[in-house]
Amino acid sequence: MGGPARAELEQGPLAASLVEGCIPTIKEPKLRGGRLLWLEQRPQEQGRTTLMLREPAGLQARELTPGHWNLRSRVHGYGGGVYALANDTLVFVDDGDRCLWQLQLAGAAPSQPSRLTSPTDRAFADGLIDSQHQRWLGVMEAGGRDQLVAVPLAGGEPELLHLAADFCGYAALSPDGGQLAWVEWHQPWMPWQRSQVWLARITAAGALEDARPVAGSGEESPLTSSIFQPLWVSPTELVVASDATGWWNLQRLETGTGSWQPLLPLEAEFAMPQWVYGMATTAWDGEQLIAAACAGGVWQLGRVDLAAERVGTPEAWRPLDVPFDDLAALCAEAGQLVAVASSPTIPEGLLELELASGSWRHTPVAPCPLALEAISQPEPLWFAGHGGQQTHAWFYPPATGACTSSPLLVKGHSGPTGMARRGLNLGIQFWTSRGWGVLDVNYGGSTGFGRAYRERLDGQWGVVDVADCAAAAQALVAAGKASGARIAIEGGSAGGFTALAALCFTDVFRAGASRYGVSDPSALASETHRFEARYLDGLIGPWPQARPTYEARSPLAHAEQIHCPVIFFQGVDDQVVPPAQTERMALALQTQGIPVEVHLFANEGHGFRSGAVRIEVLEATEAFFRRHFQL
Repeated sequence: MGGPARAELEQGPLAASLVEGCIPTIKEPKLRGGRLLWLEQRPQEQGRTTLMLREPAGLQARELTPGHWNLRSRVHGYGGGVYALANDTLVFVDDGDRCLWQLQLAGAAPSQPSRLTSPTDRAFADGLIDSQHQRWLGVMEAGGRDQLVAVPLAGGEPELLHLAADFCGYAALSPDGGQLAWVEWHQPWMPWQRSQVWLARITAAGALEDARPVAGSGEESPLTSSIFQPLWVSPTELVVASDATGWWNLQRLETGTGSWQPLLPLEAEFAMPQWVYGMATTAWDGEQLIAAACAGGVWQLGRVDLAAERVGTPEAWRPLDVPFDDLAALCAEAGQLVAVASSPTIPEGLLELELASGSWRHTPVAPCPLALEAISQPEPLWFAGHGGQQTHAWFYPPATGACTSSPLLVKGHSGPTGMARRGLNLGIQFWTSRGWGVLDVNYGGSTGFGRAYRERLDGQWGVVDVADCAAAAQALVAAGKASGARIAIEGGSAGGFTALAALCFTDVFRAGASRYGVSDPSALASETHRFEARYLDGLIGPWPQARPTYEARSPLAHAEQIHCPVIFFQGVDDQVVPPAQTERMALALQTQGIPVEVHLFANEGHGFRSGAVRIEVLEATEAFFRRHFQL
């Protein structure tokens, strides 16, 4: 146990190379048989993702997939859930050929990977290993449908177990191997809007029998709530997070009787939007349930007491004493817990917690380059947003102190279901170390504040988010903490759309930056990939019937209303927001004489993976704003 490791401390402005160029991202940690595994996405290797292993009682981690291996799934365009381990058998998805590969960990050194499936036009993800039937079981996306398939560990063609009506995933195998649970959803819904938990028995031959959806508790319809992360806590008991109450709360299903029981009546979220596979906010170590809950935009780690006298009461929640309030990717085994954790002053890293004693170890992905006193810590800001509704943001004061002359950067998160989190973000510290205040806005539609907060954006994308970002900035100006003449806004993807729409439809902002942002929602509705093909039905309206609304919200259609400088960053290989959108938007602004910069990056898609590219984006954005604000 101890404080965060810190590198040789930076004095003055934080260098972009310390923010983006060399800090890996940790994903999907797992505990299996005492082994600790995790994925490491390395920006210094063009965003290659590799698998790391630390053996029981081992101090040093080793890389299992060095060299050309790149563990990445392309299912739904966003992937996740790229490896599974049981006993000594490891199966992973490699991005080079999109195939499943197997690695045996027994012995002094792992075997060389062997390919299980043949290369073809399909994608795999979110698998588990069914040891009783010696197979990998998971999602295969092919022919415009999701399928639950089984692939023999000896290799061979996938066997169809279940054909989903549209989308499926998050499969969980009961401890006795006799039942399988998973989640399904179908267009026009996204999984965080409407989804169902399905159950099936597994026959002796390995087939799925009596596959069926099961509803939640009370009078809830299986089509009016969202289900997150089925987790078995016994051979007949399944725990899920359901937002049927208005909050993603935990419920327990007794599969034999079909009865549901609420575990925690809290105004807190025990789930996240399911953009990728491999997400986990609950973990079962074999005897106890551990969870991460978000209330007021702050995450907390705790035990869920399953004793009969406490179940269904607030006393069932037992917070754990750890100094981390940004948590993800929980996994537990035999009294041990691992998670990805950070705080406003501690960088992201692997948290290893011994549940009985409470002792813990945190290993950051890189030492913090800032002294504790140099870190700008988030201050909660509640303000009257769209329609006068109370709305949340995190304000990071500039290192020089907030005053009426301070430039302000407003950040619109992506999703738009994402959330502004509290974990130490060196990208934000890059700006505060240069005298900027940063406002990270949880506009209506954000996660972490209940379903009603998320649903503020239903049919109102480009209205509520824009109004909330503008109102947050104006609240800081009114409080004397920022200059009304030096407010910039930036965002990526959906956040890029919010930024561009804010430049179009408000007069609050004086410069903007868009990273692979949506500029033409009509084009997005007709061009985007399968996973989001109907997403805009809920955010704006059904396409093409609601075409006038799409036009009314389109930054491209109203480019003449932008009167300030804009900088654009776009991956050439982006399949979600094609480059043509950015090129058309930039040309429309250039035609009317607006100062514009466009940076196109080869071999980059939706979200930049290369460290060199991410450094360039940060440095170019700062230089662009500094030049036009005459700082």
